[in-house]
Amino acid sequence: MSIWFGAWLAIALLWKNLIIAWKLILQHTALSKKQKNVIPELRILLIDENRQRAESLTSALDNSRYKISHLANPDVSLLKQVDELQPDIIVIDIESPNRDILESLSTISHYSPKPVVMFSGEQDTDTINQYIESGVSAYVVGDLQTERVKPILDAAVARFREFQKLKEELSDTKQQLASRNLIDQAKRLLMKKKNLSEDDAFKAMRKTAMDTGQKLDDVAKTLISLLNTI
Repeated sequence: MSIWFGAWLAIALLWKNLIIAWKLILQHTALSKKQKNVIPELRILLIDENRQRAESLTSALDNSRYKISHLANPDVSLLKQVDELQPDIIVIDIESPNRDILESLSTISHYSPKPVVMFSGEQDTDTINQYIESGVSAYVVGDLQTERVKPILDAAVARFREFQKLKEELSDTKQQLASRNLIDQAKRLLMKKKNLSEDDAFKAMRKTAMDTGQKLDDVAKTLISLLNTI
């Protein structure tokens, strides 16, 4: 009788643990879905000499994922403020941006790229092209219309992300081509200096890479350096 009772108790405990585990799995799944549906908030560094206009822009972004976290001080270096605040987006609303802003944006685009939206009264084509080349994602000429702000930011963020993706793909392609050129160069040197066939030269390089835990292109660099001295 005690044996049957012990078996029944073990089964009951196992069943209870299975129910608890299943509940935890359901809770985790629901939490994961909820987290996926949450749109991350994007912090904006706003550069605007007109405080009333800045307040209008802030109000226009209420109940959206965009939050103006700081109104930049025009007298303080833009680079310094970006470095300290680490915003997700930079919004510039100035009638006629100066040369310092242009140079700062160029530096930011090179070292810490992020979406930049500029509202300006400057309509000169050459000037607009300079700002676009400096990393401005969206350049809007004319008076700021609050109802257009969010769609403009959405488009600027999307364009920025697509551009960054293309840059990364281009960088990866260039790296792959450079690696292939190094490997081919090392392979030709092995064939010439060690009188190996193309297949044997490649196998020797691959074996060295596996034995030493190095990348194939790193092995190629070393071989090129050594074989060129022979």
